[in-house]
Amino acid sequence: MELNSSSGKDKNALIERLLKELPVFKSLSDNYLSRIAKDFIVFQVKKGETVFYQSDSSTDLYIVLDGAVRASLLNQEGQELVLATFDKGDFFGEMSLLDGKPRSATMIAVEDSALGMLKREKFLTAVKNDPMIAIDLLSAVVQRLRMADGMIESLAFLDVSQRLMKLLLQTAKAEGGKDKSGFFRIKKLTHKELAARTGASREAISKVIKVLAFRDVVREDGDYFLISPDAETGM
Repeated sequence: MELNSSSGKDKNALIERLLKELPVFKSLSDNYLSRIAKDFIVFQVKKGETVFYQSDSSTDLYIVLDGAVRASLLNQEGQELVLATFDKGDFFGEMSLLDGKPRSATMIAVEDSALGMLKREKFLTAVKNDPMIAIDLLSAVVQRLRMADGMIESLAFLDVSQRLMKLLLQTAKAEGGKDKSGFFRIKKLTHKELAARTGASREAISKVIKVLAFRDVVREDGDYFLISPDAETGM
């Protein structure tokens, strides 16, 4: 569903501003950024809605204009492994954009979100205008592959408690502030969400949370987790 709450000029300005902040489009001139911003189709997705499914044949590039979406792998039993979360200003869909092959993951809205979509043929036209875009995009893809390698390593070699602490510490360093006691404060995730992000069962996560709470490594405070500053040394 396309956005109707703002004018086309406002939407183009928002997309252009976000494009300027993306390394992929950093080499484009302001004039060409304005032109490519007009090629984006803007639409909304509700929390829990699927943007596209794994193995879908779509090849478009997406930018998160507002809200957040997650990339997940789903098995036939409905179990979910969360690969990554994309917030405002992030882009996704670059793998199918580059090779034209089906999607490698399912994208689901974490909250009500607004997305900008650029058709593959429009992107290829932009690449012909400035080949540096392709190089910058490949750099971003490599960075994400390195992050995926780290996740695979965690699943292969770390137990559930180590994987959970690694996730919480990464989140704390990225977005958590500290309270008066020096604990990192991060938005609480449900045990189901933590299980999906660590490749563990919800039951295993519940047990680990109890142990970490007993050790005063993780505290629950309303809608937040408090992570001990000494948690990393105890991993």
